[in-house]
Amino acid sequence: MTATVPLDDSDQIAGTGFEVHSDEGAAPREEVVGFGFWVFLLSDIVIFASFFAAYAVLRNSTAGGADSRALFSLGNVALETLCLLLSSYACALAHVALARRAAAAFLIGLAATFALGALFLTLEIREFADFLARGATPQSSAFLSAFFALVGLHGAHISAGLIWLAGLAALFVLQGSGARYGSRFFCFALYWHALDLVWIGIFTVVYLMGVLP
Repeated sequence: MTATVPLDDSDQIAGTGFEVHSDEGAAPREEVVGFGFWVFLLSDIVIFASFFAAYAVLRNSTAGGADSRALFSLGNVALETLCLLLSSYACALAHVALARRAAAAFLIGLAATFALGALFLTLEIREFADFLARGATPQSSAFLSAFFALVGLHGAHISAGLIWLAGLAALFVLQGSGARYGSRFFCFALYWHALDLVWIGIFTVVYLMGVLP
């Protein structure tokens, strides 16, 4: 039997992340939150773009040290990519479950998103530790400085997303769902999917192009 999520009557389209009142039109607070979050995402993309540009300029500046072909392992990166793609898929399923008011399925989706995201972060940290053990530190060359800055920035965003997700899960367990919760989870889903897209760029520009002749 499918469990139900306690929702407020005003939460008519929680699956979209925004509350609508038929007699008042769009709720001003929800519009402001939604618009503000889109501005945040766009500004974050601009920051990532600048880091991508810096890496593209410095990728061959190895100072006679190890280059991308000597360091990168596509097998490990492919596993990281699979974990992040699956976590994004689990997040989408959780969003659908929230719209359908299926509490159990929603919590399972949150748990799967968190577990896969944490596994991705663990693999990335292990990769960094392996590079450092081999003497490939950010101080070794401009190439490695740009690499650690770009990939590390993405990892920091993943860490922040996991903390955010844990807070959303705790809020759901303690208070249930409502109009504001729907918009909060919608913002998180946008953030998580955006990180997925950024990682595809990192996989292509940094890792894949880094090992190709």
